[in-house]
Amino acid sequence: MTGGTTVSGAAMSGTTDVPVRERAVDALLSLSGRTLPLLRQWVGADPGCGVARALLSLATGDRWDDAVLKEQLAIAHRDALAAGEREASLVYGVFLHTHRQYRLTADHLVGHFARWPADEPAGLLLGAFHACEDAGYRARGDALTEEQAAVAGPESWPWTGWLASARAEQGRVREAHELAGRALALHPRSGVAAHALAHAEHELGAGRACVGFLDQWLQEDPQAVQSRHLNWHAALQSLTCGDFPDARRRADTALARTDVGMRAATNWRLLLIGQSPAGRSDPDQVRELLAAPGGMAEIFHTFNLALALAVEAATDDLRVLARRAAADERPDYREVLAPVVDALAEITAGRPRAAAELLSGLGEHAERIGGVRVEREIIQDTLARALVDAGEHVRAAALLHHRTATRRHHTYEDGLLTARAPATTG
Repeated sequence: MTGGTTVSGAAMSGTTDVPVRERAVDALLSLSGRTLPLLRQWVGADPGCGVARALLSLATGDRWDDAVLKEQLAIAHRDALAAGEREASLVYGVFLHTHRQYRLTADHLVGHFARWPADEPAGLLLGAFHACEDAGYRARGDALTEEQAAVAGPESWPWTGWLASARAEQGRVREAHELAGRALALHPRSGVAAHALAHAEHELGAGRACVGFLDQWLQEDPQAVQSRHLNWHAALQSLTCGDFPDARRRADTALARTDVGMRAATNWRLLLIGQSPAGRSDPDQVRELLAAPGGMAEIFHTFNLALALAVEAATDDLRVLARRAAADERPDYREVLAPVVDALAEITAGRPRAAAELLSGLGEHAERIGGVRVEREIIQDTLARALVDAGEHVRAAALLHHRTATRRHHTYEDGLLTARAPATTG
């Protein structure tokens, strides 16, 4: 797969007579649990293939220290230069992405696709546009995805899956659902399409039907790259239809100790509707993460740590974090993160009206907190809870009307709108 831009139909069958390079790329595009063994096998069989080494670096780079990563990518780029311009360009894109140079990666992809349209391995880097945390780049990424999917055509399951993801994030839910279904019909093991379907079905409130699909999909590949994340989506769907024990079970058994954000997001949702949480995070671990170098490097990561503190009712810690964010030179931290963290502190201190005022003032700027729609929705959840606890049930109902009116199951939203004492972790 060093010269072509598509995965052969035979590669999707997983048969051993298919060249390892095709099986490895297919697995990587599918986010399969077989990705790493196949990439290592490819590098072992063809150690001079720069693309193979670069894709292995892309899949494992977060586990390597900087020196090893740079060394491997330097070798990969040297070998890719000998293979051709497309290979060298792809490896350079991987270098930028693995070094978190997301704007440079995005700019590079625009030029790469202009020369090699619909190049599927390069599509693995599309997340750089959203990782830039810039609305302009997100829009450019969506437009590029739509353009390349049109070039690739409806029979390309990778590009159909990536387009489904873009449509889900744009709120074009029905279209996202149809595209994800089409990609899965072409290639049932497409992890991107399965994830896009989970996003669309969250917006639709599919409930148990989505849980059943995700469980069946994961049963075929329990080691799939996003197995924990898809279990988190299943937990959210369990919340929609009132199966709170299942939501807790998944948070406790499917999520690792390091999945601080997903655990906190599940627990905070449970607390907002008066349910007991699953296993908690360790507050000292959260404090260490915030204090570590780069602990506040990304706004959405910092927000997730704030949620973990909120679950623990760590009001003082939240106030300290809010002050740090308010003093930050980055506008998104000062103008968005600071009031959100302040609102969490007010909720935990039993001051829902103050929290509601802080969150109501954000409006659409809440999108600047980062993450994706499913993740950011928890800010709206918190506002709805604060409004109800402050006696403003009509405002809360209006805030969630689009959800209760369109979602097939909305036990969770009903819980948010149920008057009760402010959420506590008791």
